[in-house]
Amino acid sequence: MPPTQAESVIKNIIREIGQECAAHGEIASETVVAFMVKAVVLDPSNGFNVDRTLIKSDVQKLVKLCVARLLDSKNPSLDTIKMQVYFDMNYTSREDFLEEHHRVLESRLSAVSREITDNRACTREELESLYRKIVSYVLLRSGLGSPTDIKIVREATAALQSVFPQAELGTFLTLSKKDKERQLKELTMIVTGIRLFNRDCGKGGEGIDDLPAILHEAIPATTQHIDTQLEIAQEQAFRYTAILEKASKNPLMTKELEPYMLKEALYNIRQYEIFLQTVLPIFIALASLWMSFQDETVLISVLSNLTTNLELFLGTHELLFPEKVIQGLLDDVTVKKERVHLSDFRKMEWLFPETTANVDKLLIQYRGFCSYTFAATDGLLLP
Repeated sequence: MPPTQAESVIKNIIREIGQECAAHGEIASETVVAFMVKAVVLDPSNGFNVDRTLIKSDVQKLVKLCVARLLDSKNPSLDTIKMQVYFDMNYTSREDFLEEHHRVLESRLSAVSREITDNRACTREELESLYRKIVSYVLLRSGLGSPTDIKIVREATAALQSVFPQAELGTFLTLSKKDKERQLKELTMIVTGIRLFNRDCGKGGEGIDDLPAILHEAIPATTQHIDTQLEIAQEQAFRYTAILEKASKNPLMTKELEPYMLKEALYNIRQYEIFLQTVLPIFIALASLWMSFQDETVLISVLSNLTTNLELFLGTHELLFPEKVIQGLLDDVTVKKERVHLSDFRKMEWLFPETTANVDKLLIQYRGFCSYTFAATDGLLLP
């Protein structure tokens, strides 16, 4: 099947699944549906052959399986998939995020910049108007105050006049477009520096937020919240693992427990833990980057919202395995938190991150979970 035809078939399948879900009162985004289609097709137990073109019966089976899983709101696996989609759609590296943030800023400034660089002012009124536009540009690029606030405009104008008096506009107008743009950026840096200095001296700084103080409060508060959530997630994972280990040795308990659901809950909480561990180092790094306060303030807001919203995908735990049930299942079970003891594995070679050269380049698989246990116990995640 040609690629374009295959894409059309997949789009139709996604649309049909979405409509089926909507008919049952469940709104599923195209992204979530597409993710579910991929997961169902790649699951060997469903019997799909990825190298063979889907026939009508395959499509019907695929739609039925996907709709059933998307409507099964009590299954933690659905929350896990939604969490993965949400994280993939919202998380970017610090570098990519700031690059996009700066690109948006440049696009917003482009119209103001063109009004200045393409200007052919001649009369006194036109030159005064051009100078006001330069002041507005400086304020917009720096982000330190609104260009509609008269106090801020007066302060920025005074700072600009000290390094670029209006009398120099004639020379500015003779420059090439590229040189004008370069000078506008330089003037922004100089005026911003003057205003920050005056603010520190108590002689200005109207409309400038105390970013160091804001970050000083925001970073510890956010990292503390993530640390707490990470600790809770790990504790829950340890308990689920202990129960599954107990159930694997007790056939009667296995029948009563439905270990499949508990495994799905374990996968869900482990996925949440991994995402938190992905975000946490960024907050720690933020604390040392005092040269980019404004960028960091925007970034911390985005990441904070992201981690808060991740908690929405943990709802099935209390529903399926409330604390009372967990406590009952944990009778006579020791919840192991430190899973590995060196004394138990004297013949093994141990590699420690602190002392192993190029540890970041080692191909450590399965994120540190035991591959043997995963295969031998039908998918149990054991650190």
